[in-house]
Amino acid sequence: MMSSTLRPGRSRHPGRLGLLQVALAGVLWGTAGVAVTVLHERDGIGAMTASAWRMAIAAVALVVFAALSGRLGAVAETMRTHPGLAILVGCGTGVYQGLYFVSVLMVGVGVATVVSLGLAPILASAWEHARARTTPSPREVAVVAAALTGLVLITATAGEGTPAPGGQPALGLVLALVAGATYAATTVLGHTVAQRAEPVALTTCATTAGAVLLLPFLGLAAATAEPVLPSSPGSLLLLAYLGVATMALSYGLLYAGLRTTSGSAATVATLLEPLAAAVLAALLLAERLPWPSLVGGGLILAAVLGLQPKPEPPTLA
Repeated sequence: MMSSTLRPGRSRHPGRLGLLQVALAGVLWGTAGVAVTVLHERDGIGAMTASAWRMAIAAVALVVFAALSGRLGAVAETMRTHPGLAILVGCGTGVYQGLYFVSVLMVGVGVATVVSLGLAPILASAWEHARARTTPSPREVAVVAAALTGLVLITATAGEGTPAPGGQPALGLVLALVAGATYAATTVLGHTVAQRAEPVALTTCATTAGAVLLLPFLGLAAATAEPVLPSSPGSLLLLAYLGVATMALSYGLLYAGLRTTSGSAATVATLLEPLAAAVLAALLLAERLPWPSLVGGGLILAAVLGLQPKPEPPTLA
């Protein structure tokens, strides 16, 4: 006689943990903007300088962690079997960060965020459906629409929608578009590589490649008399937090989550980044958080919840 019990050792929702990992990565990224703002206001550290240090510190931290946890062999194996893909993912991450920060200076944070982060889930979903020769379901359309509406509400009303003074809006818009396309492509590619490589090894290889790509910006800062390093111990700790938490840990979570989460779903889940940034800015920087931002945050949370896999019927034993 067959009983309606779940087969032991099998998860009913294998994608939930991956979605949670990606969402946590988005929350950690949301704290990076506040940290960069504090470093700039307190020590004059430029955005690109902070980004270069962020990836360099993350690369060192990941190599040390890989050595202590016995994963250097996995790192070497990843570079032996997937060198091009790992380097491409890391360079794509560095390029996205650079293009995004430059577009912010030209067109403002609000427009740059809406265009770059908003474009990514659309492009990622379109690519995945085109590759599989399928069409989006009504649920997928509703999730993306809710997420993008929430993104617009947050960035337009949370004190970040002011255009950059003296900027170049046309060029800034183009750079934001390219940044969004790069982010989407990097996430989809990262999903592919994550199926074949151990997460810590992939994060170590990719972050090291990105750090090498951004390293010249430290030399450029020194050549233009811009501060290269903060002087106070508190700011140095904040810079270390940027590298360890918002880069090494967050991208480790992203690549671990991408093993069971699609690239398009990941780009939606990481829209928690501007939500986390807005809440943190309101708490620490006393920025105003009006009701449309709260509505936008609710829509993003609803969209992320909508990404959860549907319950599977129990397997008969």
